[in-house]
This record gives sequence, structure tokens and C-alpha cells, in this order.
Amino acid sequence: MNYYIVIPAHNEEQFIALTLESLISQTLLPKKIVIVNDNSTDQTADIVLAFAKDNPFITLVDKKSSAIHLPGSKVIQAFQTGFETLDENYDVIVKIDADLIFPLDYFESIDKYFKSDPTIAMVGGFCYIEKNGKWILENLTDKDHIRGALKAYRKEAFKQIGGLKPQMGWDTVDELLCKFYDWKVVTDSSLHVKHLKPTGANYNKVSRYKQGEAFYTLGYGILITTIASAKLALMKKRPFLFLDYMRGFWKAKSAKTPLMVSAKQAKFIRRYRLKKMKEKLF
Repeated sequence: MNYYIVIPAHNEEQFIALTLESLISQTLLPKKIVIVNDNSTDQTADIVLAFAKDNPFITLVDKKSSAIHLPGSKVIQAFQTGFETLDENYDVIVKIDADLIFPLDYFESIDKYFKSDPTIAMVGGFCYIEKNGKWILENLTDKDHIRGALKAYRKEAFKQIGGLKPQMGWDTVDELLCKFYDWKVVTDSSLHVKHLKPTGANYNKVSRYKQGEAFYTLGYGILITTIASAKLALMKKRPFLFLDYMRGFWKAKSAKTPLMVSAKQAKFIRRYRLKKMKEKLF
């Protein structure tokens, strides 16, 4: 398996060396790693260049963008900048965050899944965060969902879903579109990845309605959005977020915000999500 990795990075001097060290120590090495230095003001670029000096498959790309962290759009725009520098000689394209430590056989294990079944579109492990000196499963984990921090896509599936969409909800719509096109999404709970900076640590007040907007643009409709908003707010242990999510949904609906999917895909997504919800309930 030839796999390429793209890593969006904004002020990651504290963690990126640990991430790169775990990648260059893999039992199955990547053919290329592109780090997109997205408007960093710290030593991120210098650290990456030091790794690139001894590892020629590592390259650095600079990108200028707003310093405001809006979930979804900023990180995927950076990913796209890096992706556009790559050639077509890959079997799997991987988007990861710059604050992860992978087990040394992580990508060898990912490779085995892709080789075992040509209908597998995506594979990923589980993220663990440190709490009181112990590594525990990050509470946003769902056994049926690959976290946005560590996405690995089969080339054919990645192209069929149209790549990654630069807005919040990108890391949900990708899996739903894979399902729409009859691809499989696989998670492996035995692959423990250390997530050094918890999800959402940089989100600001401007982004608080974005989740509800994402639910709207995914084509969820009011019923699924209500259930999903309640579940997510409880998972984050911040029940009042439910109100923000619902406001975001109604704001997007009132503004007639364009969906991320077609009408046919939205219909499929609603049926699929309701089916999964019923399975979990009963």
C-alpha cells in the first residue's frame, strides 16, 4: 500500500515532533508526508524542516489564512492546499492532526484492512486522551465513526465522494457518502492513538452555532437534528449546547443555507441515521 499523509498544522510546536516521530517509526512507512504550516507564529515550521532534513519523504507547505479557528473550513482548506501538491501514485490518502502519537504498527494494520476487502473505503483507530496520568478513551468516540483527527481513505472512494468538504460536518458527510455509494467504513478499537490536545480546544464563541448548521447541511431534518444535538451536548457534558445547536439549525434553515449533499443523498442519510438510532435504542 502506498499511502500519503497530509497534516494541517497551526502553532503545533508543542506536539508535532511527537507526531512526526511516531510516523517515521512506523513498521509500514508512508511514501509522502506533507505538513501544511497554516499561518503559524511559533516554531512549527522549523521543527518540520528539521525532520525533513533526515526524512526526504517529508515536505513543508506554507499557507496564509485567518488566525480564527472555525471548525471544519480552516483545517480542510489547509488539507486541500497540501493535497494539491501530491501526485496520483497513492492507494490511500490520510488526513491526520498534528497532535497524535500512533502505535508503531498502526498503518501496517490499516493496510491489512484495505487489502482484505476491496469494498472498504475508510479505516481508523480510536483516540485516547490523558487524564490524571492515565490514557482514557476520548468521550466523543463512537464505534461506528472515525474521528476527524485520523482519517484514511481508499483512493477510489475518496474520489467518488468528491474529496473533503471545507465546512463543519466534513468528517461525518464523508462517511455517510461512502455508505451512500455502498462502501464500508471500518473502525478498530484495538488501535489506540494518543490524542494530545482534546477535540475542540481551540473552538471559539463564533463557532458555537456551527454544529447545528452542520446538522442542517447534512440534510438531517428537525427530528434527527434534535436527537443528535441532545446526544452530542450530553457527550460533551454541556447540556446547554443543545440550545446553541438548535439555534444553529434554525438559522441555517431560515437562511436557506446550501446543503453539502444532493436531495437524493439527504434522503438516504435521513433513512440511514434513523435506522442506526433505532438499532441503538432497541
